[in-house]
Amino acid sequence: MRAKITYFITAAVLVVYFVLVGSRGLMLIEHGTWLTVTFGVAVLILPVIGVWFLWQNTRFVTRANHLATELEAEGGLPVDELERDKYGRILRDSADEVFARRKAETEDAPGDWRSWFRLAVAYHDARDTPRARKAMQRAIALHDKKPVQV
Repeated sequence: MRAKITYFITAAVLVVYFVLVGSRGLMLIEHGTWLTVTFGVAVLILPVIGVWFLWQNTRFVTRANHLATELEAEGGLPVDELERDKYGRILRDSADEVFARRKAETEDAPGDWRSWFRLAVAYHDARDTPRARKAMQRAIALHDKKPVQV
C-alpha cells in the first residue's frame, strides 16, 4: 500500500510540473517572436515526453499488478524463501540460488507467462531491475497473447 501511495504522490507532482512547464511553453509561444516560439515549442516537448513516459509506466505497473492478482488467485505466487541479513536486506547468495531455479523453470516452459512472472520477481530480488522489467514485459505479452520480441 505504501508503494501505491508513493507512486500516486509522485505521479501527481509530475502532472503539476508538466502543467507548469506546459503553461510556460505556451506563454513563450504567445509572445510571438521567432526565438520565443522556438523555445516555447522546445519547452512543450518536455511535458509531452513526460506524460507519455508516465502513461507507459502506469500501464506497465497496472498490468503487472493484474498478473500478480491473477497468479495469487491461482496460488502460484512465488513464496518468499530468501534469506536476509539482520537489516532485512536479501542475501546475494540466497537470491542467486532462487534465481537459478526460476531461470530453469522458465527455460522448461518458455511460453508460460507464470514462469516469466516468477523470473521477473527473481531478477528484482537479485537487484537486476532492467532484466526484471524485460521479464515482466514478456510475462504480460504472453498473458495477453501478443507476439514477444526477443
